[in-house]
Parts: sequence; structure tokens; C-alpha cells
Amino acid sequence: MAILGRIVKGTIDIGSKIPKRKLSPVKNQVRTLKKLIAKARFTAFGERYNFSSLLQQKNLIDAFQKTVPAHDYQSMFNTWWYRCLNGEPFVTWPDHIKYFALSSGTSESSSKHIPVTKDTLKQIRKVTARQILGMNQFNLPREIFDSGILMLGGSTHLNYNGTYYEGDLSGITTGSSPFWFQHFQKPGKRISQFKDWNSKLEEITLNAKKWNIGIVCGVPAWMQILFEKIIDHYGVKTIHDIWPNLGIYVHGGVSIAPYRKSFEKITGKPLVYLDTYLASEGFIAYQDKLTEDGSMKLITDVGIFMEFVPFTEENFDSDGNMLANPKAITMNDVELNKEYALLLSTCSGAWRYLIGDTVRFTDIDEMRVIITGRTKHFLSLCGEHLSVDNMNRACMDTANEFGIIINEFTVVGVPHEGLFAHRWYIGSDKTVDTELFRKRLDENLCLINDDYRVERSAALKDVFVEVLPLQHFHDFLKKIGRFGSSNKFPRVLKGKRLEEWQQFLAEKGFIKE
Repeated sequence: MAILGRIVKGTIDIGSKIPKRKLSPVKNQVRTLKKLIAKARFTAFGERYNFSSLLQQKNLIDAFQKTVPAHDYQSMFNTWWYRCLNGEPFVTWPDHIKYFALSSGTSESSSKHIPVTKDTLKQIRKVTARQILGMNQFNLPREIFDSGILMLGGSTHLNYNGTYYEGDLSGITTGSSPFWFQHFQKPGKRISQFKDWNSKLEEITLNAKKWNIGIVCGVPAWMQILFEKIIDHYGVKTIHDIWPNLGIYVHGGVSIAPYRKSFEKITGKPLVYLDTYLASEGFIAYQDKLTEDGSMKLITDVGIFMEFVPFTEENFDSDGNMLANPKAITMNDVELNKEYALLLSTCSGAWRYLIGDTVRFTDIDEMRVIITGRTKHFLSLCGEHLSVDNMNRACMDTANEFGIIINEFTVVGVPHEGLFAHRWYIGSDKTVDTELFRKRLDENLCLINDDYRVERSAALKDVFVEVLPLQHFHDFLKKIGRFGSSNKFPRVLKGKRLEEWQQFLAEKGFIKE
């Protein structure tokens, strides 16, 4: 292990010194789109939209946008991807699709089937290697690279359905990991195949003291649960009493900000937090600098062409559904501090595909973004335009004022006095003055979001806060079959999920105000 660690550290050092030819992000994107279209021109999709002709156009991007419609999951799946599930090759990408990642996000009631091609796996491996090589600038001690990497993901077991394999993306990518990486990777093949989340956490806990872990990867809520479980099992004060070389936490999926104070309480020394944007559709961005805002650099030159749809009423309805013919722009035209929904065209056979996330640019020259939420997790009943990023900041600021930690919460929009109100469900095991917390939360939201402040004097008549035991949030995820792995509690509840939540609270005997 130590020898391999030195090899990896040496490779990182050498790789960082090799001069690299750099093109602008915009030029990279043009080249990427051209490669994607060229490779897919003989597929059913490519023939339907005459990709061969598109390649002859002087302004490729403009012609592409005018010819190919924007898709959400349902339109992409119902028209094209279902044929791949039936074993048909050359539908939206060359060859037969062997793998499908099951992805539900945090709102849909049933799993999405996202195609994962050989080129998708190559794209993820290439960007992962680039991310590892970029760690040189963090001046990390060699001991970290002599240690193992704990990947807290879903089950690596894949189901075979006659023509394809389906399962968690982590299971698909694990099977394609290089052999040398498997020497570092924990919890190992046997435990990684566990489908039951509680059994997996238990086995990791029982083996934790045998391992020398330097890097952990996973969703913050579940990593915190694991750390606490290990600490409690061995009767120690912090996770560093078990893993003294732990130095890096690679996270993704949700903002780390609400969880930082929780990790400070269960760690013996500071961790380097690195955000990643790895989705079933590909590796989109990663944090290559230790910036205060945790912004990530978009990957502009490897297998993904990106468009940005302003997240406004002109392009989305009040439920976050994309309207027909949305106005999509490219990297040439994006602006700082505006919300955009992402359209991706990828080497997985997705074309102008709405991934469902929203981003905000923090640096246009280097194409750095932060994820601000989901298109269906914004709350705008009357024009308040409240994003998940706004919610996180306001909740964290208010929790700090009260000296408590809030990792889980969700918000519901409700009719009230002929107009509207927001109802917050806060997860905390501490005694909280609910009325005072409500008042300060409302005031912090007004400071953060001008639209919210205006609507609080108009159509948004009130704000309600209900404090629940934190375990309620975990129990609800168990009840709906979303406990563990990459599943996150939705920050905004609507539709069927809201009905399930209300039924769950009724079963718990919780009486609403």
C-alpha cells in the first residue's frame, strides 16, 4: 500500500509539471460538440436530425440548437431510450447500451434509466484522473496517499434484465476501475455489493479499525451517520482516533455548508473538502481550488456539450417544468450570479437533455459554478424565487444564532388566507423557541433574497416553522425506499412526495399547527 501510495503521489507531482496545451472553454465546447455529432451521425437520432448535414454548417452550435429540440427525461426516454432498454443498438449513441444507471434525483417517485456507455465510463475515468492529478496544489502529506479511499456509495450489485445491466452508477463505475485503484478502495467488493444500507454501515463499522483511510467520498448526511456510528462503536471521541491519516473529504450531491459544524464536532483535525459534480450522465465539474464558495470548474473538453437555460418564467412553469422551445445560451453569453438550468449533450446519448440541476457562475473566465438547487426544488408561489442555496444559507445563519446544528429541513408552499405561505419542517433534537426561530429565519431570508422580501409584504402572507426530531427525516426516506447511498432529502416538497410526507407525519402522530 505504501509503495502504491508513493507511486500515486509521484504521478500527481509529475503530472502537475507536464505542460498542457490549453484552448478556451468556448473553443473546447465547439470541438466537443463536433466530436459528439460526428460519432452519433449514423444512429437513429443522428439520422432523424440530419447530423451529417449539421457537420457542414458554418455555425454548428446555432444549427444544432435550431434543429434538435430540448428534452426532459420523459421526452428523451419515451421517444428514444426505451428502445435501448429493449436491446436495440445505434439509437442515440453507437453500439448496444450495456448499462443503465438508476437515478431518481430527490423528487420523482420512480427510477430513471440513464444510459451509461463505454464512452461515458471513459469520460468519468479521464476526469477522475485529472482531478487526482490536480490535488498536487493542495500540498497534501504523502501519508494520505499511502492510505485507503473509502467510497460510501450504493450497491455495486447490478441486475441483469436480459439485454442490459441496471443499478447504481457507483456499481457500474466500480466494475471498470483500474486494478491498481482497487488496492486503495474500501470497503471492498464483498461489502460494496450489500443492498441493505444498514447492513453495509454495520459491516464498514466493524471493519473500520482494520483500515487506514486517508480519503472519504460520499453524500454528507450518510458520511456523518457513518462517522457517528464508528465513533460510538469504538467509544472514541473523533473519527481521527480511528483514521489518523484522514485528510480529504470528496463530497457531492448537496451543499456541504449545513454539515460543516457537524463534521467539526466529530473530527480531530480539519479536513480538505472538495466538491464534485458527478452525475449519471457524466462527470460535469469538480473543485480544483480551495475557494471559500466551493465553486467547481466545468469540464469543457471531455465528452459533454453544455447549454444554459435562464431559470425564469419564460422558460419554466411554477412547478419547475421546462416549457417548449426554451431560450438556451452557450458559455459565450452566460452572466455572473444568474440561475441557469443545464442542458447536456453527452457521450451517453443524451441530446439537449435537461439534467434537472441549476447552477450559478462565480467566474466566467475559468467557467466556475456552484450548484444552487434543482429546477423542481425552487419555491416560487408568487414570485419569491427562493432557491435551495437561499434556503441553505438562511437556515444555517439562523441555526448559528441559536447555537444549534440543522442538517435536514424541507419547505412546503401552502395556500393561506386567500394567498400563500411557506411551511418549514426543521430537523433538530434540541429544544428550540419555534416562534423566535421563525421570526429570525424570515428576517434572514429577506436579507438574502430581495424578491422574497418584496413578496413578504404582498402575496406571501406568512411563514410557519415546525421542529421535528432528526430521525423523522431518516425514517421517511426509509419508508419511501430512498434510504442511504446517494439519496438526499428533498429541500422542497411538492405533489406526490408532499402527500407521502403528510401521511408519514400523521402516522407518527405529529399534529400540525
